[in-house]
Formats: sequence, C-alpha cells, structure tokens
Amino acid sequence: MSAEQLKHSAFYDAQLESGASWTDWEGWAWAADFGDAVAEHTATRTACNLWDESPLRKWDLRGRDALALADAAFANDMASLEVGQVRYGPLCDEHGKMVMDGTVFRLDDEHCLSITSYDSDREWLQGIADERGLEVEITDRTPEMPHLQVQGPKAREVLAPITEGADVNALRYFRFIADGVRVGGVPVWLSRTGYSGELGFELYCAAEDAGRLWSAVLDAGRAHGMRPIGLSAIETLRIESGLLFPDIDYFPHQTDPFEVRLDKVVKLDKPGDFRGREALREISRAGTARLLCTLRIAGTEVPEYGAAVTRDGREVGVVRSPCQSPTFEMAVIAMAAIDRELAHDGEQVEVALGDGTVTATVAPFPLYDTDKRHPRS
Repeated sequence: MSAEQLKHSAFYDAQLESGASWTDWEGWAWAADFGDAVAEHTATRTACNLWDESPLRKWDLRGRDALALADAAFANDMASLEVGQVRYGPLCDEHGKMVMDGTVFRLDDEHCLSITSYDSDREWLQGIADERGLEVEITDRTPEMPHLQVQGPKAREVLAPITEGADVNALRYFRFIADGVRVGGVPVWLSRTGYSGELGFELYCAAEDAGRLWSAVLDAGRAHGMRPIGLSAIETLRIESGLLFPDIDYFPHQTDPFEVRLDKVVKLDKPGDFRGREALREISRAGTARLLCTLRIAGTEVPEYGAAVTRDGREVGVVRSPCQSPTFEMAVIAMAAIDRELAHDGEQVEVALGDGTVTATVAPFPLYDTDKRHPRS
C-alpha cells in the first residue's frame, strides 16, 4: 500500500514537508527516515530528536475500577500509582507469557490512560474487565491524541524556552502533567518518558494542533542540532539501548517477561491479583530457559533476523534484532535470546551468516548506557 492509502497521524503533513519517506506499521504510515537515518540516530545521542509516535494505541480507562483494571492487566504494581505518575510493564496471559508491554498514566481516582501497540489490546483489556466484573469504560483515543517524542541530551534546552505552565527541569522521571501546559503556545500533556535510551519528553496534543506543535518544537530545536527522525533510526537506537519491540524481541503468548529482562517490572507480591501471577511465580522459581543478551558480531555484515546462534555446532539461541551500531562505530551488534548459562559477558558463540557462521561475543545488556543513567539524568 502507498502512504496515501494508510492511516495518517495528525503530524503526517508536517513530516511530509520535512522530507519523510514512509513505511507501513499496523496499517499506519509511519516515517521511515528523513533522508539520513545515521544522522538522525547521532542527533538523538548527541543533541535532540523529534519523533511522531502517534500510531501507538491509547486506551482511555474511565470509571470506578479504571485503576483496578490496569492493575489486573499489568504485572507491574499499577494500583500504587500516584496521580501524575506513569509506569511501564508487561501484560501477560494465564500461562505467564507476554501479550504486550505498555504504560499506564494515572490522571485521577477514576481515570487512567494505557498506551500499547496493537488494536487487539483493547479486546484483551475488555476481557479482563468483563471477567472480573469491573466497572470501567475503555475508549480508543489514538486518532484524537497524537504525540511527539523529544529525546536527547539537549531536550530540556529545546523545550524550556517554549514551555509555559511547567518547569521541564523539575519534572521527575516517569511523571507527567496533563493540564495547564503549553509548548509553543499549544496545549499539551507533558510527560517525562520516552523510547530512545536518552533524556526525553513526550508531548500529547489535540489533533488540530499537531502542525503548530511540530513547527514550534522543530524551530526551537534547530539551533541545538535537532533532527526529525523515523523508524530506521529508532531501530538502531532501541537495539543499542535494549528496548523491546513486539513480534520482534518477544512474541505474544510465547515469550515470558523474564526472558526479555523485565523482572524488575513484574511484581509477584503486589497486593492486587493479576493475570498470569501463579504461572509467573513458577517461571521465576524455575528460571527461564533463555535470556535476551547483546551480541557483538565480528565483521561488517549484518546477520538475518532469526539467524541461529550456536556453540560447537549446537543451537543455543536466536538473533532477534541485529544492526550496525552508529554509536559504536558501525560495529555489528544484535539483541539475541540465548541459553541462560551462556548469558555472561565474554562468552563466545557463533551466528549463522550466509552459508557459514561468524564469531560473536556476549556483551553488556544493554550495550549503550548499561546502567540506564541517561534517561534519568
């Protein structure tokens, strides 16, 4: 399908004017790049980016049991969220396998917003609500609530001069302000969250204000080296930073959250019950068979997605997300799920490449900013 035949976010025209080329993601036209994906990646790491992430699904949860639904659906402790706080976590099935990952924003005692990736997630949430007799209405706000990411070490410098009603320097990590904030004169939700491995913010606006917001932020960012970016740069950024993508790094109803290192956001002992708790306890006790790791791969050729990882001719894993890494001098790296006994820095394995194999070394996960200090900075 051509870009014209796909769904468009409210930022489509602004991105078209900025030189976007397009790709199809879940029926939406999503910018692939703006002419130079490596430069877009580098701008994110050294300056600032501007990324339209609007196609992610936004589920408005309203009613007496809005927060209870979020807590029952997600393995993280959503019941203890404060108003103005955001949390990330996995949604799991009764077997402890991931269905999706996403975030929950708490707006008040009877109002939350959950952001996930697929249309089918609404049916999953509704099924849990029905099963438990929860009083909550789920509304899809995706088309009417476009949002931008502004990510990079200079994100505060870009946003501070054009932001009214909030101090971007004081907003804490995984907190948001839903009322009274304007960026470039446009009313927004301002959230201290993102998907880049860097310091950053997300800006949510009304669809009719999208063009003005894009222009205001891009104009403010040019002096700081800001670039609009697309999915090609996002791909290399997220692989370096160990950020997950559904149906790439984990597979619905197949992959448990411990395999993809989400143990810190699986709260097995939280007060509220949640889908998959008992199965997850058993998986936690037994230990997941494989663990997502970084591989540094010899040479300059990138292996195929799904390439076998072997040790002495025995299959010990599979490549999930490979790339050439702009941050690490275009070295070939990959996220790969490998047998947990080999998931230690310095272990040597082989990766299928062409008709043969190439040597790879297990490296820190994530490879970039392993302690994840940059997003919290």
